[in-house]
Amino acid sequence: MPHKRNPIISERICGIARVIRANSLVGLENVALWHERDISHSSAERVVLPDSSSALDYILHKATSLIAGLVVFPERMLQNLQLTKGLVFSGELLLALTQKGVSRETAYEWVQRNAMKVWETGQNFEELLKGDAEISSHLSVTEIDGVFRLDTYLRNVSRIFDRVFGRE
Repeated sequence: MPHKRNPIISERICGIARVIRANSLVGLENVALWHERDISHSSAERVVLPDSSSALDYILHKATSLIAGLVVFPERMLQNLQLTKGLVFSGELLLALTQKGVSRETAYEWVQRNAMKVWETGQNFEELLKGDAEISSHLSVTEIDGVFRLDTYLRNVSRIFDRVFGRE
């Protein structure tokens, strides 16, 4: 598709990943017969293990180059999140209500009721919640505002990168 920036590399990575996943079935089928270890197991493994290793090496090189050239548009990402009118925070709201002692079923009903209003009317989710008597009887305006903070979702990003890149 012409509007995509890296379609060929991304599609190649996905396609080869499916091949590797399919090759893993050989190993799973061999598990049931580990105690026998006849030639049928090793002959299949002699094909899929080196092929899968080479394919994975290729995928890692392609993914590395894809990520190295990645261009990120934070402003556009925020715009995309804002298109949901706050619905991306519904899970966090559900957790906040349960932490205040509301049963999960009841909290789900309240959150969903307001989420459906967003879909139907286009209103802002956060504003609907602040006007909902049942929700505001358990969460203050400040607590509702806290649910809609992106840093809640981003709080561990640095730690994750440190762990991935061995800086921990």
